[in-house]
Amino acid sequence: MGRIIITTNSSLDGVVEDPDGKEGFRLGGWFHRHGGADLEAWAQVELDEALSAAALLVGRRSDEWFASRWLSRDGAFADRLNELPKYVVSTTLQQALWSNATVLPGDPVQAVSALRRTVDGDIIVYASYELCRTLIEHDLVDELRLMIFPVVLGAGARLFGETSGAKPMRLLSARTVGAGIAFVSYGFTRDAGTAG
Repeated sequence: MGRIIITTNSSLDGVVEDPDGKEGFRLGGWFHRHGGADLEAWAQVELDEALSAAALLVGRRSDEWFASRWLSRDGAFADRLNELPKYVVSTTLQQALWSNATVLPGDPVQAVSALRRTVDGDIIVYASYELCRTLIEHDLVDELRLMIFPVVLGAGARLFGETSGAKPMRLLSARTVGAGIAFVSYGFTRDAGTAG
């Protein structure tokens, strides 16, 4: 059975919006400004994670975003991202743009529940924050990995939205990446049988 793992870069106050500054957010670009010399160590962690993944799961807008940025790149990380099987959750998309991708139409909760039963290994979710919120709300996420950058932005879209109830987690690991990025991993705790 597959495990759904959300992995993302975040400011200290939880902002995930426009880390590279290419989306027009007035505070965008915080990833490079506040990652500095730590980005080489960050890149190794990301590569290791991609190498151990069985598949990627993204929403429609993230499929467009990643396809436009990664299909033209090369190198170990780009090659791995482009070759991994991808699943794109969308109620409107007919064909995905990123390589090696399958569209999962219809209800996202049912589609991802079925995907978990067919993929053996870690299914990594990059970006796709609307999808992430839906998966968290419906107890379909097994693990949350956060790369926390040393900056408080004070504004911007955040990973978490409102939920119908508390979503308890347990700390799985915490370490420093480079000299200033905190890498924390939490497992979602839930009653047996609540996840699809």
